[in-house]
Amino acid sequence: MPTALMPSRRAVLLGAAGALAAPVMLRAQPAPVRLGILQPVTGALAQDGEYGRLGAELAIQDINASGGIRALGGAQIQMVFGDARSTPEGGTAEVERMNGEGVVAIVGGFASPICLAASQAASRYDLPYVVDVGVSDQIVTRGLRNTFRFSPGFGSVTRAALDNLVTLNTAAGRPARTVVVVHEDGLFGSGMARLMQTELPNRGFEILETISHPTPARDMSNIALRIRSLNPDLIIPSSYYAEFVLLSRTLQQRRIRPKGIYCVLNGAASNFRFVREFPEAANLVMDVNHWADPRKPKTAELRRAVEAQNRFWLYNTPMNYSAVMLVADALERAGRADRGAVIEALARTDGNFTRHVMPYGPTRFENGQNQAAQAVNTQVIDNDIKVIFPTDFADARPVFPWPA
Repeated sequence: MPTALMPSRRAVLLGAAGALAAPVMLRAQPAPVRLGILQPVTGALAQDGEYGRLGAELAIQDINASGGIRALGGAQIQMVFGDARSTPEGGTAEVERMNGEGVVAIVGGFASPICLAASQAASRYDLPYVVDVGVSDQIVTRGLRNTFRFSPGFGSVTRAALDNLVTLNTAAGRPARTVVVVHEDGLFGSGMARLMQTELPNRGFEILETISHPTPARDMSNIALRIRSLNPDLIIPSSYYAEFVLLSRTLQQRRIRPKGIYCVLNGAASNFRFVREFPEAANLVMDVNHWADPRKPKTAELRRAVEAQNRFWLYNTPMNYSAVMLVADALERAGRADRGAVIEALARTDGNFTRHVMPYGPTRFENGQNQAAQAVNTQVIDNDIKVIFPTDFADARPVFPWPA
């Protein structure tokens, strides 16, 4: 018999039914973390910008699919995209907009002039800025505490390029002694040319001439004719994609064949689009550039994902993937989506950061520059891009000098 202290069976069942019908109290989802992605997707640099954006998108997908930022309760990364329009002014305008939209950090920029202007603008708001590609060493020598570059700059890239060139030439019996340097006339190309002018003579090479060209360039005939008249053993170009494709095709069409083309930070020579569309012009071209680590399983997985979209495997994609992963790692260690805390966390990044796909040693930032970053030497061999240096993970032997 039910009493005041013992409810009836009917009351228990009604109570249970009511409990089942009551709304379930769900755990509130954390606010998304807004991350600025800045790329030039219109204008002369649009191809590079599109592939940089793709790398950022793939990284954000992986982060969100694996539980988001765990230190923030699983917060998802939300992309705030900005088109730099291939100009520093376009990049700066997008930084202003992204700041107003409350992003916690910005990744990208691609070209050195864009990265310089955009990171400077971001510094006014103590807004972390992670450079994806921009190689000018001015980017990390201005004392900006908000600016970080995970990849190498042209100083370290060019020194490695020269060391490897000497090794390559010596192993072949020193067939190359004279050089023509061809470079785009902007910040990165002019800086590279100045360094080459200083360093090549110290390493036993004679520079016959240094030739600059604008970006964009519409014709390379005069440059090709000048190269023919100088007849150098080596051509060392540093240009963006369209300009090097134009130069290499012009050289091929005019049957100008040196002992080798040895590129430094070239926009096309380590680019599968160039290899697929112009295989004869691309054949045996060497480059010293950014490249993903072929030893890492994630590299092959990313490449399959990119090629499944009928796109080319370009270095912009793994570099931006890695830069976004760097910010995610900093957010985990910062424990909050606070710009100042993220800057401090980025500066303290060490070898425990392993979610990148670049061939670098343990990460260590000094004045915003990752001291472990390195470029690799590639060569187009049998319609593929092969790594020829460093030798510890090379997958081909260099072909040099070129067969007559």
